[in-house]
Amino acid sequence: MSDFMQKCKWLCIILMSCHLASAQNSKSLTLTECVERAKKNYPVVKQFALIEKSNGYLVANAKKGYLPQFNISGQATYQSDVTEIPINLPGLQIPAMSKDQFRVYGEVSQSVTDLFTIKDQRTSLNNTSEIEARKTEVELYKLNDRINNLYFGVLLIDAQLKQNQLIQSDIQRGIEKLNVAIANGVALKSSADNLQAELLKAQQHFIELNATRKGYTDMLALFIGKPVDENTVLETPQALVLSDSIHRPELKIFDLQYKSYEIQKKLIADKNYPRVSLFFQGGLGKPGLNILNTKVADYYMGGVRLSWNIAGFYTYRNDRRILDLNRNVTDIQRETFMFNTNLTLKQQNSEVQKMIRLIETDKSIIALREKVKLTVQNQLAYGTATTNDYLKAVNDEDQAKQNQILHEIQLLMSQYNVQITSGIEN
Repeated sequence: MSDFMQKCKWLCIILMSCHLASAQNSKSLTLTECVERAKKNYPVVKQFALIEKSNGYLVANAKKGYLPQFNISGQATYQSDVTEIPINLPGLQIPAMSKDQFRVYGEVSQSVTDLFTIKDQRTSLNNTSEIEARKTEVELYKLNDRINNLYFGVLLIDAQLKQNQLIQSDIQRGIEKLNVAIANGVALKSSADNLQAELLKAQQHFIELNATRKGYTDMLALFIGKPVDENTVLETPQALVLSDSIHRPELKIFDLQYKSYEIQKKLIADKNYPRVSLFFQGGLGKPGLNILNTKVADYYMGGVRLSWNIAGFYTYRNDRRILDLNRNVTDIQRETFMFNTNLTLKQQNSEVQKMIRLIETDKSIIALREKVKLTVQNQLAYGTATTNDYLKAVNDEDQAKQNQILHEIQLLMSQYNVQITSGIEN
């Protein structure tokens, strides 16, 4: 007997050493860390930098509207007739204009009214860029659901692995008690073989669970860009206090679209304003500014130029009506989104309440199943219960515990699904 106790002692020491070594090599991950890593590692995140650079170039181009505009022009012509002065005065010869003429000049102009409209153009560009960035943010937000499914899937398998180890321990204790009964001649050895086969079956299930866990962790590792192996511990997240308020990133897009319509209305009005600009022109011409001078002459002039294209007023009202219709479409889209989101939240909250009630029932069932198992376990040693009776009691208790594990993980997952649907950050 002392030899048996010595073997048990060494076995315990070895198991504890293995457990400590595994604990030292283990790494831990949280759900929040996984989501953050996934967002940084997901390829679509690169769009943020591209959108920012593109907007920078567009805004820089818009700012160029503040700069003076330069223009170089020229023309050479031959006319069939020219202006003549039909007056003959004694002693005075009035030169005739040449039929071949040319002009080459450069002009610099500075718009005055565009200095005010360029601000609206820049605002429009920035708003469009922000809408594109928010759309990318919505794509990244969808990762929350995918990471949740993988993370809680691993947690569920980990809980099942622990329960599997417990059922193996229960079967092993049954084998030990049955061996006592066999030694006392009140049970057959075939009964022990039955339990041994059930133990091997539980060990097979343990292998299957580990293989399934590896599949989940491999996908999770691909998302977060960090190795996740059998030594990685996924920490169970805390229960959440749920809220009915909605703060989804899609709502920010709707708000930006409303702002975009207001900006576009300003741009439509800007397009129909008169254009006032300052200009300076200088060049060479034949004739110059003096049309009676037939020689090539340089010249310059400066002043204020006014232009007003009133054709924009033909479509002004319809342009604004189109914007109003687009705004109404956005109203409907927002209303539909809120309706569907609230509907999903009601379903998910109902699921949360259902899981809470099921867990309370699970606790009562487990307590009853455990009493039955212990009773049959004691009867097994005295031969008053069969191995089938014991296996049924063990499996019934295991099933009850599995149900509680499943419901507890499902409760957490349901709570975090509510959080994702509502858009409330951790």
